[in-house]
Amino acid sequence: FAGNSTYLDDHGPPPQKVLPFPSQVVYNRVGKCGSRTVVLLLRILSEKHGFNLVTSDIHNKTRLTKNEQMELIKNISTAEQPYLFTRHVHFLNFSRFGGDQPVYINIIRDPVNRFLSNYFFRRFGDWRGEQNHMIRTPNMRQEERYLDINVCILENYPECSNPRLFYIIPYFCGQHPRCREPGEWALERAKLNVNENFLLVGILEELEDVLLLLERFLPHYFKDVLSIYKNPEHRKLGNLTVTVKKTVPSPEAIQILYQRMRYEYEFYYYVKEQFHLLKRKFGLKSHIRKPSPRPEFFIPSPLETEEPINDEEEDDEKWLEDIYKR
Repeated sequence: FAGNSTYLDDHGPPPQKVLPFPSQVVYNRVGKCGSRTVVLLLRILSEKHGFNLVTSDIHNKTRLTKNEQMELIKNISTAEQPYLFTRHVHFLNFSRFGGDQPVYINIIRDPVNRFLSNYFFRRFGDWRGEQNHMIRTPNMRQEERYLDINVCILENYPECSNPRLFYIIPYFCGQHPRCREPGEWALERAKLNVNENFLLVGILEELEDVLLLLERFLPHYFKDVLSIYKNPEHRKLGNLTVTVKKTVPSPEAIQILYQRMRYEYEFYYYVKEQFHLLKRKFGLKSHIRKPSPRPEFFIPSPLETEEPINDEEEDDEKWLEDIYKR
């Protein structure tokens, strides 16, 4: 009765896997901008939604030679789709090496806050373990580990001056040597890449709104992300990544940092303005004010989203389609 019949004879080949669009996403995460929190979420989401989360064991090599760029792009491009690749690495131009340009996402934060978080994390780690800072910086001398932050800034130690303070912009400018030189060229190129290659660059101070927009833009990857983030058990895990022994520099020291990081702040305010415009387009209200003359280190930023507003100036779905076509 069954004869030699097979499933393929009766039904034809199995249907091809339907990929989300876009199916190639890169999160070239900026250090100390909430990326460990987001990666924790991505691990949960990848299991929940079945996408390929591709991570890297390399955490301290953001600048690559041409051959290293080609090799990394090749490895990323051949990953099983849909994939989300994440690593601390400056922007990579896939099209330069003949590859399909993926969709980029990222998150940044107030530059002084980012610097201070990194300064103390390198020395004292976080709540995940008392000794994990020793693993990260085993060769740091005791006098350097306990160097007062005000002394570092006011006496112009290399760690607290340029070019080391020029940190966020290269993640968006790219691999060109000039991207590491504090100046207008790198700043403008970073802005251009944000406009042309990044689906979303969020602000850590408004993380819940970032997650809401990621869920809207990339539902195959981020559906339910906000509910997971708000779960008490996940919050407990996230709290373990908070840097310990962080102290606040003097107002004089912060003002000096702000002056040294003026390009970083120009970029931060530009991204923040673009992010607020995006929030408004999708009905999330923001209080947009002019940039303050000094960093907002002492100004707490709420993570909660306010009541939606009505804005029917442009069709949201058409806007998203235009973004994906870039």
